[in-house]
Amino acid sequence: MTFRELGLIEPILGALAELGYERPSPIQEKAIPPALTGRDVLGCAQTGTGKTCAFATPILQRLNAESIQGRPIRALILTPTRELALQIQESFEAYGKHLKLRSTVIFGGVGQAPQVERLRKGVDILVATPGRLADLYQQKLLDFSGLEIFVLDEADRMLDMGFIHDVKKILKWLPPRKQTLFFSATMPAEITELVDSLLHDPARVAVDPVSSPVEVIDQKLYYVDRGNKTKLLSSLLMAGNVKNALVFTRTKHGANKVAGDLQKSGITAAAIHGNKSQTARQQALSDFKSGRVKVLVATDIAARGLDIEELSHVFNYNLPDVPETYVHRIGRTGRAGHGGTAVSFCDINEKDELKGIEKLMGRSIPVVEDHPWPMEVFEPLPRDKKGRPVNPEDAEARAAAKERRRARDAANKAAAEERKAKAAQKAQAAEPAPAPKKKGERPAPTVSEEQTPARKKRARGYRASATLEEALTATAPARPVRESGNRREEEFHHTDPLAGDVIMDATARLLAPRPRMFQSKEQPRKERPARRSKSPRPAGEENGQEKRPSHSPKEEKQARPAQKKSMPAKALDVLGGGKKKRNGRGKGPGRPREVELRTDGVKDSTELSSSLMKPYYLSDD
Repeated sequence: MTFRELGLIEPILGALAELGYERPSPIQEKAIPPALTGRDVLGCAQTGTGKTCAFATPILQRLNAESIQGRPIRALILTPTRELALQIQESFEAYGKHLKLRSTVIFGGVGQAPQVERLRKGVDILVATPGRLADLYQQKLLDFSGLEIFVLDEADRMLDMGFIHDVKKILKWLPPRKQTLFFSATMPAEITELVDSLLHDPARVAVDPVSSPVEVIDQKLYYVDRGNKTKLLSSLLMAGNVKNALVFTRTKHGANKVAGDLQKSGITAAAIHGNKSQTARQQALSDFKSGRVKVLVATDIAARGLDIEELSHVFNYNLPDVPETYVHRIGRTGRAGHGGTAVSFCDINEKDELKGIEKLMGRSIPVVEDHPWPMEVFEPLPRDKKGRPVNPEDAEARAAAKERRRARDAANKAAAEERKAKAAQKAQAAEPAPAPKKKGERPAPTVSEEQTPARKKRARGYRASATLEEALTATAPARPVRESGNRREEEFHHTDPLAGDVIMDATARLLAPRPRMFQSKEQPRKERPARRSKSPRPAGEENGQEKRPSHSPKEEKQARPAQKKSMPAKALDVLGGGKKKRNGRGKGPGRPREVELRTDGVKDSTELSSSLMKPYYLSDD
């Protein structure tokens, strides 16, 4: 049978031909026809049998039959690992290269911003891992109202990795009317319950007995002590028939150690596991596929779903605790009908795991006895209080993890101290340098002195901006001053708000009412002449102010005897009337004469009505 006989359209057939696909695999031959009709499919097939093509091609063909405006998510593929998600996405792009459908992949371990940006542009097909999918959905960044097809791949591995509860939660977010394609290598009881609740009259597709290894794989077993496994591995990898190899270890620490030992032996190797960043994992996988790295050392979780063409060897450095995992491991080789070799190491403490694997397969693994490091230790490891063997590798992994935590805590503590020191230096540098002490000048006050109320009242800013700031200070309400005659106090008994350290902002200073010069009770106030609109200004009037009558110095002195006494010394100093100049301040051109205080007693605009700044320093008494 050919792919054309399965009913696939020409654009997909052309893409498959370009990839070198000639005939469909058994799982493809059985799963594609019912999937094309929209029927639910339950596929039981081990890794490496062509499951991705079995569900990808029907999805592409069904979605291509109808285009929907806005590109809502129409197909969702849920897979357990990042590596498998990336490979499925690559397959969709390869099979649908001649179609106008758009696909993308989301997974954890990397920033979500680029993934969210692609989703906002619109995608037809979404490949995702459970964690990142749930995260984005709870952020309301995903909408499944238009979903037509749902694929759950590697369902048994979802169970092994603890994702089954996340899967059940995600299923509640999907519309009830949809096509479901379900694939799993094994069918444990919990997976069977999920199938019964999710699928409706599915087409059941099975390839080979469940959990049976591919027959084309050549399996070998070496009995070797734990301490000699790396030596044996290096010797076998240097053999001429090993093109590339995938090595499985039990722990992350073991993967790092094995990869490091191989590199010391002159063999290019890289490790991938959960502690590696997604970028490092993708780089290691890319180097391995390109041939720059000969050996890839991985844990079970990291290697789940790896699709590596023409992988010649798989090494089980440690036998897995779960027998089904052995089937998944050796399934990395022998893909698409190609031959491959699976080599397993077994020490005295892994005899129980070996029995479980051989029982599952229904056959024993051939043993290679002729090798330089035969087993010499025949006493099993001691057991703990619960009867579990005390594995030295696990102890090493725990010790390494403890050391990493200690190093991380030390680094965090050092970084915190460094940040604290930099903050202290920055604060110290931000403090203003003390002004140079001039002759006869008091020393600068200390911090404690500046904080006292008395110091705050006397504190003044530098006269760098004397032309503006001090002129405004002079126009503010003056402090209480007693006249020499009747010793009458001024109306305002409040301190100058500009005298403190905290200066009002520019708006407050500009709106602050100017001081009112008190006149004798016998002298009535002059009425302000009403403004005439659109009338020509009298000669000599500038900036909206009336021209004041000119007086001789003698007349001016007689007209306002009390004004000089009641005017604040600060204002006189600013306006040029003061004779004293303290500490050299007040030098320069000073303010123009137009800022002189009014002498006619007429209220200005800020005094005609309630002042806008009254709440800051005026009272009603």
